[in-house]
Amino acid sequence: MDKKLIVSASPHLHDNSTVPSIMWDVSIALMPALIASVCFWGINALLLTCYGVIAAVVTEAMILYLRKKPIVIKDGSAVVTGILVSFNIHTGVPWWLPVIGSVFAIAIGKQAFGGLGQNIFNPALLGRAFLMLSWPSYMTGGFQATDMGSMNGINITLTEAFGTQITSATPLQVASLVRDASNNFSSVFTCLTDNHTLVNLFWGNHAGVIGEVSAFALIIGGLYLLLKKVIEWRIPVFFISTVFVLTLLFGSIDSYINFNIRIAIFHLLSGGLLLGAFFMATDMVTSPITKKGRIIFAIGCGTLTVLIRLYGGYPEGVSFAILLMNLCVPLIDKFTIPIPFGQVKEVKQ
Repeated sequence: MDKKLIVSASPHLHDNSTVPSIMWDVSIALMPALIASVCFWGINALLLTCYGVIAAVVTEAMILYLRKKPIVIKDGSAVVTGILVSFNIHTGVPWWLPVIGSVFAIAIGKQAFGGLGQNIFNPALLGRAFLMLSWPSYMTGGFQATDMGSMNGINITLTEAFGTQITSATPLQVASLVRDASNNFSSVFTCLTDNHTLVNLFWGNHAGVIGEVSAFALIIGGLYLLLKKVIEWRIPVFFISTVFVLTLLFGSIDSYINFNIRIAIFHLLSGGLLLGAFFMATDMVTSPITKKGRIIFAIGCGTLTVLIRLYGGYPEGVSFAILLMNLCVPLIDKFTIPIPFGQVKEVKQ
């Protein structure tokens, strides 16, 4: 019996993954964090997320209609963008902020580049950066205490420590204040890294944005994506590990206190590190396609995050770190593409 050899373009290996299946899996993975936020702040966390999602979907449908393209909002990509934009704001902002952020993310961050698969930046992060630069007072202030009564999750009277009342600060903002303070703040630093604070950071009982507060919920969602093989392990593992190692070595806030592992744990559980590592840096469109490239990309994200947190003007650095590394993806891919099977590497004379 004759056998035919069929030659076709890559890819030669296929699975059952589709854009809708991937996007709806990501949406499912984000639900634990949303549920945690509703538990800590009530229905307003859900409403703000819904505003962002509706704005993202409507914007995408309108632009596709104007471009005379098929309206494919059922693929779930706009829903994911809307959720992630809303996850980067806190419950003390007005309703129109997630709407504007989602419109910008879809219109400028995604459709301006040609639509899904052609954007060079993560649209949700671009939307967050736009909101941060346009309305910094809303994005960096006005944080609300949880329904359990915790503002910072820190077991200390900050008014006594700094001589001024601090009523609206996240743990990283408090850490930034501690770093910049000129008086003796050893007691404040101790409380930043004690068991009480770390437990609150893990569960989410502290001030912060909607999607970042509960490390536990984000880990559950991240593990779901890993088990479903929606994301690959290299980016989150090397991203988180880089932040851990660098903050272990250089993250001491008080020069009178020795470096210790609690500082690194504080940085892992604070801010948007887990949200960024599992849900944003792993974006298939804006991350490298090679295994080595993903490692380089993740280490770069982690390094920039630590530099911004410890030495930059913002207490948080995850969003800007990922956006900056998005710019480097084409270069990373260029220098990490493996040699095709059977090709002989040229030897320079």
